[in-house]
Amino acid sequence: MKRILIVGSGDVARRALPWLLARFRVFALVRRAEQAAELRAAGAVPIVADLDDRRSLRRLAGLADAVLHFAPPPASGEVDARTRRLLAALGSARSLAQRLVYISTTGVYGDCRGAWVDETRPCRAQTARARRRVDAERRLRAFARRNRVRLALLRAPGIYAGDRLPLERLRRGDPVLSADEDVHTNHIHAEDLAHAACLALFRARGGRAFNVVDDTGLRMGDYFDLVADACGLPRPPRLGREELGRRLSALTLSFMSESRRLGNSRLKRELRMRLRYPTVSDGLRTAAPPARG
Repeated sequence: MKRILIVGSGDVARRALPWLLARFRVFALVRRAEQAAELRAAGAVPIVADLDDRRSLRRLAGLADAVLHFAPPPASGEVDARTRRLLAALGSARSLAQRLVYISTTGVYGDCRGAWVDETRPCRAQTARARRRVDAERRLRAFARRNRVRLALLRAPGIYAGDRLPLERLRRGDPVLSADEDVHTNHIHAEDLAHAACLALFRARGGRAFNVVDDTGLRMGDYFDLVADACGLPRPPRLGREELGRRLSALTLSFMSESRRLGNSRLKRELRMRLRYPTVSDGLRTAAPPARG
């Protein structure tokens, strides 16, 4: 591989850039000129295009030997039209990308009632945003089979880093579930997710899905307590689910309606991934910013 295209040039992509630029010529799809200038300064070749505009994607055909697809689906609907348009553009070239890595979500499993989950569990997404991810995965698998492209699906849970912590929520004093009603949650540091995407380019077997999660076993409220303690903020109050429903938005509550514990043995065995931050506590020791007064 000599040329790589990044689709979705956000935080995780920027963390992957140093590793990628040391090895390849990197093209990065961006929607705005100010993003293009930033990526150009970092050493990438920006491609101004929009996944919501089919005509703007024509330049992507045959551009790269591999594609890192980090872009989220649309904010509404049951399908991921963005991935559909991207695949149409990539598939229109005589020379197709040989490898494709997609960052999906562990939400595709739906509520597992606290059970341990590996990648063989069927997808039973229960929210519209997760169903859009399932739709993207299915489209990508079909494209990969049809065109003999090596595909890796990276299913990520809650992504955190020093600048990706729920500090405003803690400052507002938003409540979390009481311990007896709390849900199991899973996490990955943004640096480890970026590293996993890079490793998947070379080490993933075609069509494989990977739970990209760390070794932490936490309930959601415990995670907020850890962040609060690390940042010198008050721990959030704990409330029962019924009372919480009167205090928080439907979107926020939806993240508290699913409980699962995710195994990462495939990540470690097949990608030979060594986590830089094996637990949230490890990540917070170096990532947590000081609390504002």
